Amino acid sequence: MKLSVVIPARDEEGTIGATVRDVANTLRSEGIDHEVLVVDDHSRDGTTAVVEALAPELPNVRCMLSPYGAGFGLTVRAGLERFDGEAVAILMADGSDDPADLVRYHRVLRQGYDCVFGSRFIAGSQLHDYPKVKLVINRVANLGIRMLFRHGYNDTTNAFKAYRREVIQNIQPLVSNHFNLTVEMPLKAIIRGHSYAIVPISWRDRGAGESKLGLKEMGSRYLFSLLYAFLEVHLTRGDYRRPGFDPRAGRGAGARLAEDAGPSESADLERRDAADSQVPGYPQRVRRDGQPRAAARPGTTEWEGRLWGSHALHPEAERALAEDCDRRFA
Repeated sequence: MKLSVVIPARDEEGTIGATVRDVANTLRSEGIDHEVLVVDDHSRDGTTAVVEALAPELPNVRCMLSPYGAGFGLTVRAGLERFDGEAVAILMADGSDDPADLVRYHRVLRQGYDCVFGSRFIAGSQLHDYPKVKLVINRVANLGIRMLFRHGYNDTTNAFKAYRREVIQNIQPLVSNHFNLTVEMPLKAIIRGHSYAIVPISWRDRGAGESKLGLKEMGSRYLFSLLYAFLEVHLTRGDYRRPGFDPRAGRGAGARLAEDAGPSESADLERRDAADSQVPGYPQRVRRDGQPRAAARPGTTEWEGRLWGSHALHPEAERALAEDCDRRFA
């Protein structure tokens, strides 16, 4: 499976070179077929020149200027219209996301999930130097989103996610021009019946440059995206769900694996799965035959799999939930 990594960049001359090099070298060292597509959001510095200078060293890297106006969402959408892979991940240009997490994303997608959502706030994740004010706002906003949609995911606003190509096709049209695209895309994917796994990721604050996220101006735009998704849930009667969606059964790795992998690749996947299943952060909520595992205790979220499609939660987070329930019901 070829993985495209779309990196939107605006005035990131000081960070983009190291970010692109780290991503490309990490994926190459793991033998993952890939491309890195940097989309320049009308930078006023040498962002494009830095990326183009890497071309002789990194042939899988390319850069394009966004054909749309300025805006994070518009820039990502431009990349989603032009990526070559069978799956695509969106990664920030400022070096805050760990390229090693792309390897985990790729393996989970090969397991058969349609989407992989990273969380910075579950067991196994690492968070470094997150600004305190932003952290409070982030936690309150994501709690509200989780309560509204009951999707079991506590970091919806995080941009670092991966999707299969058919998901990108099915969540069209994308209408967000700015950072609220990070909310529109996963919510549409979930609402329209695509399976997803939640895995812990690492995040650190940027080392150079300035953040482009303006909290004051984004509030109403995030609200628009949430209302858009909420109305789709309650008014469209499932008109936009993926073909073949069955709300009575989860959708897991089995069918997808049979479709995508030949005998040798299937054996390799089985071997990797056996090894990965011992690694913290590996999703284990869906059986190999594609059926959801039964909820074994209070506090699990298996009903969400029946409502939205297959859903996986980090096993250490499950254990934390179980311990919390034990304390509550003791």
